[in-house]
Amino acid sequence: MIRKIITYPTPIGIEYAPDVRVFDKELFSFIDDLKETIKSNDLEGLSATQVGSYYNLVILKKDDKFLEFINPRILKKKGKIQTTECTTYFPNASANLTRYEEITLVYEDRNGLQHSLVVDGDFAILLQRKTDYLYGANFLTKLKGNDKEKFETLLNSNGLNCPTLPNKFSRDYFVKVANVTMIVMLILLISSLLVDDKTKLISMWNAQLFLCIFVLITNMAYLFYSYYENKRYNICTNCYNMSILGITTIGVVRLTLIMVVSYFIIY
Repeated sequence: MIRKIITYPTPIGIEYAPDVRVFDKELFSFIDDLKETIKSNDLEGLSATQVGSYYNLVILKKDDKFLEFINPRILKKKGKIQTTECTTYFPNASANLTRYEEITLVYEDRNGLQHSLVVDGDFAILLQRKTDYLYGANFLTKLKGNDKEKFETLLNSNGLNCPTLPNKFSRDYFVKVANVTMIVMLILLISSLLVDDKTKLISMWNAQLFLCIFVLITNMAYLFYSYYENKRYNICTNCYNMSILGITTIGVVRLTLIMVVSYFIIY
């Protein structure tokens, strides 16, 4: 049976593929399905997660023969090489990545027997790309900084835009409002150094308290709305809850520093 291959922006939905423990007819039937899918789509290989399965399994095609890697683990890595890669998950898009030139792999066959393999060159690059999917990784999670932004732009130009790319985040407005408010608080703090009148200083302190509460409310609104937005879009690859918590925490830390300094200078 030919399986449907998941493509971006649909999330694969698997962060980690658990090891295969039962080597039975169901597993063998799934392996045959992957082979049919590879042949039907003229591919070099597939990981089980690319068709929505939890099997820790990669099937590759080499010299018209299929190689089965069950529970693969990369133990050793040697050398680095720059590659330009394509994958079925991102149709009509390629990315420049840094890969290991040579890897040592351990895996099991369909009889549960363990093997080791040392590979290099294009086959090593292909194995690395397919095992990435078993750990929930893909081009978007591996690319950083400008390279990631360029790849996202390429996806947009190909009509593969994710609904939760940064320029589509409604939640970003909460962060911008909080940051602008904290800039106003800093200006107010600096201005207090030029004021000697006690009454004016108390008024400025009250203003700081009001702005502080406003920033806190904005940060909480960002936190809750972010979770709503992620749930609404089923969390795309660049949307992680830890990132949301990190941004919220940084905002609270900055606010705390401003208020501590304000307390000693203004109050």
